[in-house]
Amino acid sequence: MTHAPTPDEQLAVIRRGADELLVEAELVEKLKRGTPLRIKLGLDPTAPDIHIGHTVVLNKMRQMQDMGHQVIFLIGDFTSMIGDPSGRNATRPPLTREQIQANAETYHAQASKVLDPARTEIRYNSEWSDPLGAAGMIKLAARYTVARIMERDDFSKRFKANTPISIHEFLYPLMQGYDSVALESDIELGGTDQKFNLLVGRELQKSYGQEQQCILTMPLLEGLDGVEKMSKSKGNYIAVTENANDMFGKTMSISDDLMWRWFELLSFRAPAEIAGFKREVAGGRNPRAIKVLLAQEIVARFHDQAAAEHALAEFEARFRQGALPEDMPDVTLHIAGESIGIAQALKQAGLVESTSEALRLIDGGGLKVNGERVGDRGLTLPKGEVFIAQAGKRRFARIHLA
Repeated sequence: MTHAPTPDEQLAVIRRGADELLVEAELVEKLKRGTPLRIKLGLDPTAPDIHIGHTVVLNKMRQMQDMGHQVIFLIGDFTSMIGDPSGRNATRPPLTREQIQANAETYHAQASKVLDPARTEIRYNSEWSDPLGAAGMIKLAARYTVARIMERDDFSKRFKANTPISIHEFLYPLMQGYDSVALESDIELGGTDQKFNLLVGRELQKSYGQEQQCILTMPLLEGLDGVEKMSKSKGNYIAVTENANDMFGKTMSISDDLMWRWFELLSFRAPAEIAGFKREVAGGRNPRAIKVLLAQEIVARFHDQAAAEHALAEFEARFRQGALPEDMPDVTLHIAGESIGIAQALKQAGLVESTSEALRLIDGGGLKVNGERVGDRGLTLPKGEVFIAQAGKRRFARIHLA
C-alpha cells in the first residue's frame, strides 16, 4: 500500500508545469491540516467542444483528485451570459440561455475523460447567481471599487484607446469571484489570462469573512501552429472528442520544439523521464520517435491503449511507408485572411515556382496532402491548419498556417 503524499510531495505535484502559485505559504498551511481541500475550476460553455488546451488545467485537477482532494468542475452557465472580457480588445457577444445549455450538456461528458466522474462535484453557477437578483448584485458590486476593476490590463488598455467597455463586463470578475464565496473554495485554477478574476475571488472571500483561496495559474497551451494559444476559433486545436487517427496525426504534425512544451503540460510522465528523452535527442536520437510516445499517450487518454496502437499503425502505413524524409522542413505561412488556396500555399512554402506549376501538379496527380492525393484545384485550407504537403516524389514540407 502506498503512503499518503506529504505536504511537500503534494506541493511538488501541484507546482509541476504551473505558471504561478499564490500564496504558496498559505497553501502549505492548508495541506498540513491533512483534510481534503476544495479545488475549483470554472469553464464557461462558450463552445460545444473541450480541446486538449483546456485539459492542461483538468490534468492538474486530476492530479489533485488522485491525492485525495475534492475537485469541483464549475460550469459557468450564468457568467456565459455576461461574456468573459479576459484578453479581449472588444466586447464579447453574450450567449443565449439556449446556446449555453446546449454547450453545457457536452462539457460534463468531455471533462470526465480526464477527471474521475465518481469523485467530481459538478456545479452550475446559476444555482447561486440567479437567486441574487438585482438587490443582491448591487450589494455584491458595493464590495469592489471601480479603481480596482480598472487595474485589469485589458480594461485599462481599452479605456486608454477609447474602445467601448460595457458596464456588464465589470460584473464578470465579480460574479466569477462570487463563485468562490458560494463554493468556499480552497484553491482555484485557471489559465494565466484568468489571474485577475481569480484574485477578485480572494478579495471577495475576505470581504465575506472566509479564508482566502490560493490561486494556481497554468500556462496557455500553444496550438498546432506553435504560435497562437490553442483555440477553436483559430482552428489550431485538437478536440477531446476527435477520432484517434486524427488526434494522433495532428500531434505528430507539431514541431519538435513544441513537442517539449506539450510534454510538460499534457504528459503524465515523470519529469525525470522527459529530461531523459531530451538527452537522447541531444545525443542524436530522432525526435520523431519521442513524438510518437507523446501522440500515443494523448490518444490512450481520450480513447484507450488499443486505439493508440491502431492509430500508430495507421500513421505508419500512411506516412512511414510513403518514405517521408526525416529532415522535412517546417514552414510557417502568415496568411492575411482566414484561409488560403492550396496552390498559393505551395508557392509561398517554396514547393513550386508558381501557382501555375501547382495547378499542373494537381492536374497530374502529383500533389499529396497528409498522404492523400489532391485533385481539387480549388482546395482551401483554414488558418491554424498544420499539414504535410508532398509535391512530386521528393519535395516535402510541414506547413503551418498562422
